Amino acid sequence: MGRRTGRPHSTPVDVIELDGRRYLVAGYGPAGWVRNTRAAGEVTLSRGRRTDHFRAVEADPEEAIPVLRKYITLIRVTRAYFDASPNSPEDAIAAELQRHTVFRLVPTP
Repeated sequence: MGRRTGRPHSTPVDVIELDGRRYLVAGYGPAGWVRNTRAAGEVTLSRGRRTDHFRAVEADPEEAIPVLRKYITLIRVTRAYFDASPNSPEDAIAAELQRHTVFRLVPTP
């Protein structure tokens, strides 16, 4: 939902799976969907005919660093938006969290 309009809108995102959990990463930086997700605390993801609802919890650095490293490794198109590379030390990956938010997706009924 838009935080100003309250209307739903669609944005393509990549879901990262790690240790049985699903995450969304702001690969292009602080985009509108990140602000909307923070405000709403939830997201609806659709693919084909399937739609799932999730509570979106901002991951703490300890949880987010391995997710962000995997994201940088897998989603090559966004690498230009990062100062760190997949092989960077943890503190360099942690520094990216200021611009590249990681949300843990918690399924809701």
